[in-house]
Amino acid sequence: MLPGKSQEVILIVTLVVFFFNISWVMSPVKVKESHKGGNKNLQVFILAGQSNMAGNGGVHRQIESGVVTNLSWDGFVPKECKPNPKILRFNAAEKWEKAHEPLNYGIDCLRACGLGPGMAFANEILKKDPEFGVIGLVPCAKGGTPLHKWRRGSSPYDSLIRRAKFAVKNGGNIRALFWYHGESDGKSKNTSSLYKKNLDNFFQDLRSDLHAPTLPIFEVIIPYPKEPFVGPYIEEVRAAQLGINISNVIKIDAEGLELGSDGLHLTTPAQVQLGHMFAHAFLRFNNFPFLNRYVLPFNIFS
Repeated sequence: MLPGKSQEVILIVTLVVFFFNISWVMSPVKVKESHKGGNKNLQVFILAGQSNMAGNGGVHRQIESGVVTNLSWDGFVPKECKPNPKILRFNAAEKWEKAHEPLNYGIDCLRACGLGPGMAFANEILKKDPEFGVIGLVPCAKGGTPLHKWRRGSSPYDSLIRRAKFAVKNGGNIRALFWYHGESDGKSKNTSSLYKKNLDNFFQDLRSDLHAPTLPIFEVIIPYPKEPFVGPYIEEVRAAQLGINISNVIKIDAEGLELGSDGLHLTTPAQVQLGHMFAHAFLRFNNFPFLNRYVLPFNIFS
């Protein structure tokens, strides 16, 4: 072989190997393989509740005669919610992948998932503490599910427990549950009157089934809705949420966060604010656990 040809072959082989390695490093398989042997430093957070936790930021609704006929997401992702190599998502196939919006895609919705608080939370944690480690987000929210659907034996509850356990099967620590729920139960006198008892049971059962008796739970106190949403018993649900008296349940009042035109779902900026509230509340709890019973209003973090 001529010297010039030999050099060309070496160059081509070198480029092929280089691009192969680059594509392998950047592929989702690499993310999965990096945790296959276990990752004790993976910091896992469960995100559960209804549609505001699933994420409806940027979702537009077409309403005809009071009925939603079309849903679409505008696709806007603010800088606070951009992907980060140190933020992973436990997807619907129960595999770790690089996290991205919409975070709840495949868990609850396929067509009109929007932006939620999870990515803003994780990015804010890493901004405040760059040495925090790799964050694993486990989305489990189910829109429109009243609290009695979150009992043992029900699909949303059993799915949450299964996903949470499987997420740390090969290593990692479940650091907290973020819970945003209550709007559906605010529509009925019966469900609102049982809300405190059912919520207390949910928190206790969750900790028991995860074998985590002191798991921090960050509970959102739902904001008052506005028209056209009708929730005549929201006050009763808020009172029930505020009345929970369980250790390591941290209450975050979302009253004052911006709601969309449907009067129920948080806007994209509000979801970013909520994510930051979660991050600051979590860091505050870690540093000052004796404050864990205080209700944290959204404007304390602004």
